[in-house]
Amino acid sequence: MNEITILVVDDESRMRKLIKDFLMKKEYKILEAVDGEDAIKVFEENQEKINLILLDVMMPKLDGWSVLRQIRQKSNIPIIMLTARGEEQDELFGFELGVDEYISKPFSPKILVARVEALLKRTAPKKSNVYDIGGIEIDTDGRTVKVDSKVIELSLREYELLKFLVDNKGIALSRDKILNNVWNYDYYGDSRTIDSHIKKIRHKLGKKGKYIETMRGVGYKFEIK
Repeated sequence: MNEITILVVDDESRMRKLIKDFLMKKEYKILEAVDGEDAIKVFEENQEKINLILLDVMMPKLDGWSVLRQIRQKSNIPIIMLTARGEEQDELFGFELGVDEYISKPFSPKILVARVEALLKRTAPKKSNVYDIGGIEIDTDGRTVKVDSKVIELSLREYELLKFLVDNKGIALSRDKILNNVWNYDYYGDSRTIDSHIKKIRHKLGKKGKYIETMRGVGYKFEIK
């Protein structure tokens, strides 16, 4: 798992230590700032590393709202505001400025950690469901295939067969195994239907059709050499 760094901004050392101790149990890396001005300085020095900010509202030199405004001019990093005031108007004001979560003091450290984890999960970059193998690009969300950036038309069964071969690249797959996984166990037809589908897929892949090798007496294997 990639290291997650959280900036904790609070002028109370006891509060920073409490939050830090609980977050470090989850193996997060913690940076600290003792006031608003320090928060801006630490953020600017570590902007590429920080994944989330816990930001107190009432602080000397520069309050949390001012810090929030400055950070939002440069970044959409997830921010949880911490405040001793739990008035609805304050919360609405915070959301208008771009706060992601709002927690009133006193709070349960365990609940705080849970909110941090939930926010990190919600704002984590989505994993790409498109992968490229040897110039064959497969989009598992759109169930589409491109060869050298050009979309090729595959039937649903052809798509599923190609994906099964690619997912098991380098492995010799018997016709029975292909039938059981692509056509499912309730298929009772002739296994030679696989051969006809492979022929069509190879043709549509053009020069890259050679990646699908015939394993004599066994079945097929997808391999890039």
